[in-house]
This record gives sequence, C-alpha cells and structure tokens, in this order.
Amino acid sequence: MRLSTVILPIHRWVEGQKIWRRAEDLGFHVAYTYDHLSWRSFRDGPWFGAIPTLTAAATVTHRMRLGTLVTSPNFRHPVTLAKELISLDDISGGRITLGIGAGGSGFDATALGQEAWTPRERADRFSEFVPLLDRLLTEDAVTQQGAHYSAAEARNIPGCVQRPRLPFAVAATGPRGLKLAARYGQAWVTTGDPKLYETGTPEQSVEALREQSEKLAAACEEIGRDASELDRILLTGFTPDRNAPMESVDAFVDFAGRHAELGFTEIAVHAPIPDSDFDIDPAVYERIATEAPAQLA
Repeated sequence: MRLSTVILPIHRWVEGQKIWRRAEDLGFHVAYTYDHLSWRSFRDGPWFGAIPTLTAAATVTHRMRLGTLVTSPNFRHPVTLAKELISLDDISGGRITLGIGAGGSGFDATALGQEAWTPRERADRFSEFVPLLDRLLTEDAVTQQGAHYSAAEARNIPGCVQRPRLPFAVAATGPRGLKLAARYGQAWVTTGDPKLYETGTPEQSVEALREQSEKLAAACEEIGRDASELDRILLTGFTPDRNAPMESVDAFVDFAGRHAELGFTEIAVHAPIPDSDFDIDPAVYERIATEAPAQLA
C-alpha cells in the first residue's frame, strides 16, 4: 500500500513550492494536483493551472512522482495535451502519472461557452480522447479523424522519457470507463460511489468499492488482461467516511487496511487546507505520512 497526497493549486508559488517540497520530505509516493479551471468552493479564490504547477513542482522535487488527479476532456484536446505532457515528463525526469477521467458537470463543463455535455456525451468523448492520447504519446506522428477529436500529422518527437509512454491512471466507475481503464490504464482511480456520500455508511462504501473492483476485473478478463497488472488508487475525502480517517494514525491505518483487503494499492489524501472540506490537522497529516506506511507494509 502506497500513500500519496493531493495538493490543490491554490497557492502562489512563493508559498506553494514549500508544500510540494514538504510532501517529498514526508515520503509521499506521488503528489497529485487537480486539473480544473476552478473547482467547487474554491471558485472565487486563487486557482492556478495544473500543468504549470506540476512543471514548477518538478523543478523543486527530485524523487517523488507527480501527476494530475484528474485531467478530463472538459477543456482539453489530446493534441495539445500530449505536447504538454511530453514536455512535463522530460522536465521531471520521467516522474509523471496522468490521472484521466471523463469529466463532470462542474464549472469546467461550460467555461469555454459550450453547453454541458450529458453523461452519454462525456462517455463518447472519453472513449475517443484516451485512445488518441495513447497514440500521440507513443507515436512520432499521428493522423486520425474522429467524431470529436482529430489529429493531422501531429508530431510528438522525442516522445516521453517513460517508455512506451507515461502511465495513465484512469478514473472510472461505469462500464465504458472501466473498459478504457482495462485496455489503456496502468492504474485505476475511484472516489467510491458518489450516491453514498451524503447518506451512505462506510460499510456500504466498502461494498460499493468491492463491486467496482470486480467490474474492473471483469473488463480486464474480457480482453485477456491480468487485472493484477493495474494499480488501484482510492482518492479519499469523497466516501461516507469523509475526513474521519485523517483524525489519527490509527484511524487511517484501519481505513487503509480495510481497502487494501479490496486490492487497493495506493491511497491519496488531501494536503490540509484550513476552513475547507480538507481542514485536516497538519500535525496528524504529517504523522500519517511518516508512520502509517510502515504499519501497512
């Protein structure tokens, strides 16, 4: 079980760089950031771009992996995203993981002036986005005509430092997304069942995650892939447990252990942000980072 963190891009870099450096000092496996134009209660406050933030983080860290959790088609195009990712992978020395999902109906969905896509439209676009991005990151030149995304002799030389490309961590719960995770993912990401967040119980959440995991295994079996090849990442804070696992080292170890039994190989926790949904005691956060991994080994 690996422990990772999520650092929201809300800090001016003079302060933000200290948080990223500290995450590496604490021994986190990956430090992720959200790839949004704005997000929920942070909409009217500072919010910086994910790719520039990760580029800056790559210059002040040396060992820790870095990534998005998650990028989506809401305001991205595979051709331009591939060029940025190849550059970022180079600058970081091959430490980038791309968390990628279908997107949602939040502020990003209409920021470019479009109508919000329906769930089916999001799934349709995601089903085009991921395979094209895979080609763009593994081939020197790509031409492809799609219903939503196209490329015309798009060049991506020299490609990623990581071969054949940087890893994809595919966020998915529905059947089409799980099939993409099975075919293209090096990892699978989930936040649990959102329907349980308000009124569900931790026990119900564990069962829902078990069912999701079983559906992923079935999607892998369908294409002849060993499901154990995929890492399984749980992004915390969105299950009925909310921040309860972050109240103490013991509480976190119990939470992580229950999910390790489901096959999860990585837990991602949010770095503390006062007066927010992630208002976690910084001292406990640091103790969890430094003490919990040994207890979960």
